Amino acid sequence: MPMEIFLLYFLFINIVVFILAGYDKHQARKNKRRIPENTLFFLQFIGGTPALLTAMFFFRHKTSKTSFIVKFSLIFLLQVVLVYLYLTDKI
Repeated sequence: MPMEIFLLYFLFINIVVFILAGYDKHQARKNKRRIPENTLFFLQFIGGTPALLTAMFFFRHKTSKTSFIVKFSLIFLLQVVLVYLYLTDKI
């Protein structure tokens, strides 16, 4: 995949994740239907980690929910391992 396409994808997915996390926080304040956590985690896994982390602090969203922080961290660690393995030509 050419680098330009990868960067556009990365930018797009992170914009989407940031907006969805902000929308979820907005819905939480109004006690309305929320974005499922699994949706946020899936989007994080496919490249939205920077945006989800930024949104968590920017909107003060899910920062006190331990189970969310643990799952977020596990996905992040998995991504770090996968990048390491890719960069060392092991996958």
